[in-house]
Order: sequence, then C-alpha cells, then structure tokens
Amino acid sequence: MAIATAPRETIVHGDTRFFTIMAFVMSFIIVAGFSVNLAMGRSSFDVPAAYHVHALVFMGWIGLYLAQHVTASQRNWKLHAALGKFAYLWVPAMVIAGGAIMIVVARRTGGPFFFDVNEFLISNLALLLCFGGLALWALRRQRYNGWHRRLMLCSMAVLTGPGLGRLLPMPLMIPNAWTITTAATMVFPIIGMIADRRGHGGIHPAYRWGLGMYAATFIVSMLLAYSPMGYAFTEWVIADSAGAERPMEAFLPPGFAM
Repeated sequence: MAIATAPRETIVHGDTRFFTIMAFVMSFIIVAGFSVNLAMGRSSFDVPAAYHVHALVFMGWIGLYLAQHVTASQRNWKLHAALGKFAYLWVPAMVIAGGAIMIVVARRTGGPFFFDVNEFLISNLALLLCFGGLALWALRRQRYNGWHRRLMLCSMAVLTGPGLGRLLPMPLMIPNAWTITTAATMVFPIIGMIADRRGHGGIHPAYRWGLGMYAATFIVSMLLAYSPMGYAFTEWVIADSAGAERPMEAFLPPGFAM
C-alpha cells in the first residue's frame, strides 16, 4: 500500500502536524458549541450535579486529548506515554458519565425538542459506546502510530456531535436533525482520508475501520431506536418523569422563534 512505502520519519512528522491541527479544530467546535449556548442563555449552571460531573469529565478529556497531541508535536514521548495511561481510566469514566447524563436529560426534559426522544436516548448511548470502543482500540495500538492516531481521530469525531448540534440551526432540520448532525461529524475522518490520499497516495485502513464502525453503529442504533424494543426501552426510562410529558417526536415549542 502506498501509504506504507514512505520513510517512517517523513510520515510521522507530517502526520503529527495534521493530527494536532485536527485535534484543536474538533476541540474548538465542542467548546464553542457549549460556550455559544451559555452566552445566548440557552443553558446555565443552575442544573443538577450530574451535568457538572459530565462537564468536568468531558472537558478533562478534551484537555488530555490536546495535551497528547502537543507532546507528540514536541516529540516528548515519555510524557506522551505517561499521559496515555490516564486515558485508560478516562475513557470508561467518559462512557459512565455520558450515559448517566443522557438518562438524566431524557427524564428531566425528554432531550432537545428538535430530536425524537428515542433517537436521542438510544442512538446517543450507542454512539457513546462506539467512542469508547474506538478510543480503547486506539490506545491498544499505540505502538502502531498510523492506527493509533487515526482511530483516535475517529473516536473524537463522535464527540463533536454535541458541539456541532449547538452551532447548527437544529430546529430548521426537524425531523432529520439527529441524522444530519451525526453525518456532519463524519466529515472529520473523511478529511483525514483525503489528507492520507494526498500525502501518502493511499487511505490508511484505520479510517475504513473507524469510520465504518461509526457509520454501522449509527445505522444499527437508529434501527433499534425505532423498533418496538426501542420505543419500549425509551418509555421505560422516562416513565413517571417530566420527560414523558413531551411528544416522543421532535417538535417546535409553542411560540418558538429562532
């Protein structure tokens, strides 16, 4: 494969710059989405403790993710490896905190009004597990630099969804807001594929596996969300809560204006 024929030092040097830029771009989108929401009064700090725990864990991951790319750019492999050990603990914490907040939000509000409750809950949980699986796989492939960086990029792309969702005009995308947002996050691995082809003459298989698993997880999660089992699970989660009072389908609140 053409990508494997270039000198290793050339590939490592070029890829380091590209992946560092992509790490900052994806992180910026996530932070910007939440910051814009806060600045516009769409969210506040007056929320249950689960929201704050979730924010600390996820923002901590962004810091760790960026630190890993900065240390790689500086060729500080000793610190890079040391920080990588924290990731083995942080990824499961992300899955736990993320799963908990999704259930809390579903019961508290039913999720954002521009998403169906069932797709927000079930597909969200499935994609969170996809992130965890890809990130842990990337960590296990640290000795294989090509796989490690690309799988980690694919896993981080999954997390850009909430940030993009707060920047895009979601109410205008009803009833396809969830699908459009998820598809938009897949642009990042595609950019990586284009960079591979231009820089090395071929696409690394890590992208095919990473993006393939992401897309497959999304498709299966949507089929499950709209199955009788998916509806039953959603209704069970939100039973006897404020979230059960809103329609299952996406809707525009009375008097809503952009």
